[in-house]
Amino acid sequence: MFCLNVILTLKDASDAKEIEGLLTEACRLSRTEPGCLRFDVYYAEAEPATFVLVEHWESEQAWKAHREEKAYCEIYQPLVMPRVERVAHRVKLLIE
Repeated sequence: MFCLNVILTLKDASDAKEIEGLLTEACRLSRTEPGCLRFDVYYAEAEPATFVLVEHWESEQAWKAHREEKAYCEIYQPLVMPRVERVAHRVKLLIE
């Protein structure tokens, strides 16, 4: 399993509603992709400029294939990434 947690911090907090909508759509699409075991988007209520993505993929190859799909190429990369600071962590799930 390939797991990734991504912390997104908005460059402009006033973009929160729009980014929320974009991430919701990207999440919906990502969940339908082959090899996607889990894809969740969280909004940090105590930190209104912060979103957290939690991704679980069958393999690193499935995650790499995701980067060629609509959710990543048409929503996340062009519309979200320029408006956020991004910190990604490859993580290991300790217990299921």
